[in-house]
Amino acid sequence: MTFTETPLAGAFLIELELHKDERGFFARTFCRREFEAHGLNPDVVQCNTSYNHKAGTIRGMHRQKPPAREAKLVRCVRGAIYDVIVDVRPKSPTYGKHFAAELTADNRRALYVPESFAHGFQTLEDNCEIEYQMSEYHSPGSATGYRYDDAALAITWPLPVTLISALDLAWPSFF
Repeated sequence: MTFTETPLAGAFLIELELHKDERGFFARTFCRREFEAHGLNPDVVQCNTSYNHKAGTIRGMHRQKPPAREAKLVRCVRGAIYDVIVDVRPKSPTYGKHFAAELTADNRRALYVPESFAHGFQTLEDNCEIEYQMSEYHSPGSATGYRYDDAALAITWPLPVTLISALDLAWPSFF
């Protein structure tokens, strides 16, 4: 795996190193030692899948408050998404800033989302499936988020919004 730190300290884009032959390829998608070597939380206690029927669907911006803060490793395994993270660590020099990357089944990239970041995505194609590895168990009492269209965050979503949950529309603004 190749780890590239984003402009938000502690968040990484992870590229697979493909070992190809006549059958196709083999690649490691997770290695505890490599995550630890980059200072990333290597704990995985839960894996989740999100399937989305329509292009333009938004999920986010989600995070978990203490004591259930979670790191995530996000990968799109079918279709393509515009994946966005926001640094919500109050003492961070990039507090309130966001980073976005296109994750697709074809580019096989993953985004490592540190604890105390908000996360969301927009589907760029119909029938997208996203897999998450989580460092913490989901705790409904710790779940929170921010509006996807908060002017203070200045996230430019690539497509018009076609679907978003009532819960995601009800999140407060960041500032």
